[in-house]
Order: sequence, then C-alpha cells, then structure tokens
Amino acid sequence: MTETLLPEPLITNDVVVFGILTLCLGFIFYTSSRNTGFWSKFYGIVPAVLMCYLLPGILTSLGIIAEKWQTLNSLGEVVEHESNLYFVSSRYLLPAALVLMTLSIDLKAIANLGAKALIMFLTGSVGIIIGGPIAILLVSIFSPETVGGNDFDAIWRGLSTIAGSWIGGGANQAAMFEIFKYTPEKYGAMVLVDIVVANIWMAVILFGVGRSKQIDRWLKADTSDIETLKQKVIEFTARITKVPTLNDYMIMLFLAFTSVGAAHFFGDSLSDFLTGSFESVRDPKSFLSFLGSGFFWMVVLATLAGIGLSFTKAKNYEGTGASKIGGVFIYILVATIGMKMDLSQVLENPGLIAIGFIWIAIHGALLILVAKLIKAPYFFLAVGSQANVGGAASAPVVAAEFHPSLTSVGVLLAVLGYVVGTGGALLCAYLMEIASKV
Repeated sequence: MTETLLPEPLITNDVVVFGILTLCLGFIFYTSSRNTGFWSKFYGIVPAVLMCYLLPGILTSLGIIAEKWQTLNSLGEVVEHESNLYFVSSRYLLPAALVLMTLSIDLKAIANLGAKALIMFLTGSVGIIIGGPIAILLVSIFSPETVGGNDFDAIWRGLSTIAGSWIGGGANQAAMFEIFKYTPEKYGAMVLVDIVVANIWMAVILFGVGRSKQIDRWLKADTSDIETLKQKVIEFTARITKVPTLNDYMIMLFLAFTSVGAAHFFGDSLSDFLTGSFESVRDPKSFLSFLGSGFFWMVVLATLAGIGLSFTKAKNYEGTGASKIGGVFIYILVATIGMKMDLSQVLENPGLIAIGFIWIAIHGALLILVAKLIKAPYFFLAVGSQANVGGAASAPVVAAEFHPSLTSVGVLLAVLGYVVGTGGALLCAYLMEIASKV
C-alpha cells in the first residue's frame, strides 16, 4: 500500500515553502535584470515568467516541496495532506490582483479589440472537443488497452472529466464526474493527466510569450489595436505617476482586499442562493451547474469591482503602482501553480499521458491554423487557449504577461469558459464514447 502513496516532500511547512518560492522569484527577477553576460543570454532564450513557473515545478519533481502528499497514521490509514499556498494565492491574491489590474481599464479600447479574441477562444474549445476522440483513435492503434474499459471503468468516462476541466473549470469537471460516474478509485489518474499536461502546455504558452513579436510576424497578425490599448495605458500612467506614500499603499490595499472580502461574501451568498433555489443549478448534470460555484462568482465580482473603480478617482492609483502590486500577487500565484507540476509523474501512466499530449497538441494545432488564417495576434491565441485549459486562475496570468491592461481580456474569456464548459464537455464525451468503440 505504501507504494501507491503520494510521497512526502522534504519540506512540508507552508511558511518555509513560501519562503522558498519567494527566494525563487527574487533570484529570477534579480538575474533577469542583469543586462550583460550569461543571464542576459539565458533570459533571451527562456522568459523570466516561465522560470517563475518552472523552478517550483523542478523543486516539486525533486521531492523538495509538494502541493499534495500522503502518509499512514498509526492505524495504517492513508492521511491526505495538502499545501494551502495555492488556495490562498487563488482565493486571496488572485482576486486582489484582478481588482488592482483592472481599476485603470479602458472598456472602449477593450471593445475595439474586436471579435478575434472570441474566435480564438471558441477555436480552443473546438480543439478540446475534437481532440479527445481523435487522441483515443490514434492511441487505440498501438495501445488499445489504454482506451478500453467497460461500463463505469470505461476510459472515455474518465477523460470526460478532463474535457470539463479544459473547456471550463473545476465546476464543469465535477459535473462530468457526476454525469458519467467514472470509477472513483481510478479518477486520480485522470486528475494526474489533467494537471501534468495542462501545466506543461502552460509552460509552452509562456515560452511563446517571450517570442510573441516573432510569432506575430509569422502569423502576419495585426497587433495595432492591442498596441493602441497598451500605449493609452502607458500614457495615462505617465500622466498620473507620482512617488507613492504609505497612505497610497494602504488605500490600495483597502481597495483590493475589501473588494476581495465583498467578492467572497456575495459570491458565496449568490452560490448558496442559486443552489438552494434552482434545481438546474443544484443538479451537477445541468448546463447551469457552474452558477453554483463560489469561485466562479468570486472571480466575476472581483473583476466587476475593478471595472467599477475604473469609473472613479481610484483609477489614478495606477500612477502609484496599483498594477505593479497586482503583478506581485500574480507572480506568487504563478509560483504556486508551478508547485502542481511534478514531472516525475509523467512516466506513471504513459498511455493516458500520451492521450493527454496528443489531445492538447490537436488543440494547439487548430489554434495555430485559425490564427494563421485570420491573422490573429499570438496574444489572442495564448489567452484563448488558457481561458479554456487553465481557466480563471491562469488566463489572467498569461494576459498580464503581455500587459497589465490586458488582464481583463483573460478574465472575461475564462468566465465564458465556465458558461460553455459543461455543454462542450458533454459533446466531447459522446464523441469519445463513439471513438472508443470503433
């Protein structure tokens, strides 16, 4: 039994782990600021944000830190352990970052970005929907046992939960688990595929961010609207920039975390009200089940709070570094996401991992094809993909890497993912069922 346990890391104290993560971030930012020598060449190849993601992943793979692990108690029972760092980052720091990075938003300029963002998001969803069944067909050629299984053990049932996660998010994933009743004892393998493949794909996306100009030239993309938006924000920030005082920092923390508290309070209240009042929200099989997710409402309300502040004098706090503080929170979130990536687990389920990689490759290939056809900037490809595969926790991260003013685009598309997640995952699941019987 001990062979199946998730190994206990060398360091389990969250305070110490947080210190290690900030050490990684500090090291990366210090070395990336060096304009000469080895580090200049290194970061010319590997983007700093990718290293902020990979270093924690490497530490997890080496068994130094971990997000989850298991031990046996005195009775021989398995005890689950989990770091709280990702929870704190995604529930406290992420919504605070959304408020601080959207309080200077220019809604009109966002609207002027046009339909390409939506087209690329929907392309990403279609890539997930068709990628699952195609991956099953391809893997069945050389490993039919990998895609087999009967009744509730059928692999396609388990893969449906990944489809829910990759099109929508956790609520949609749970809906697929409830609808198709995949064997609970085997569900952990699907979670592993979800985490490993999605996180490696995010690393690929972040690597591309550092080469977005070259990619845009290859795509022959028109980035003028994006550049116009960024330039407007830069000029606005330059006009209102001043040396921040302690008072400024305290007001920004008040705006951010009061909004976070309100987003949680009203988000949980809305979730409870809708779940208690409507059968369609309470039923995990319903298309509207995502409305019962407190996390969904927290992200929506935090974003709305930031947008609301953009119509007040609070917008001027961009001049004292509001988006920079939000950026600090985002990078901490990136580091905790990196903790989820244990590369040593890739070899534990090679067949299922192969399905995952083929699946995500189809998703990526379709995005590249459509981006080339409509000449969409890499920004839309990257954020459209992460709004599907990564959801509300990582789409804003990728968008902010292009510019803080673009964070809201990632949030809005990620929210849309929740809306289409259950329906898209259902269609994907039925296609995978057909593919598994061919």
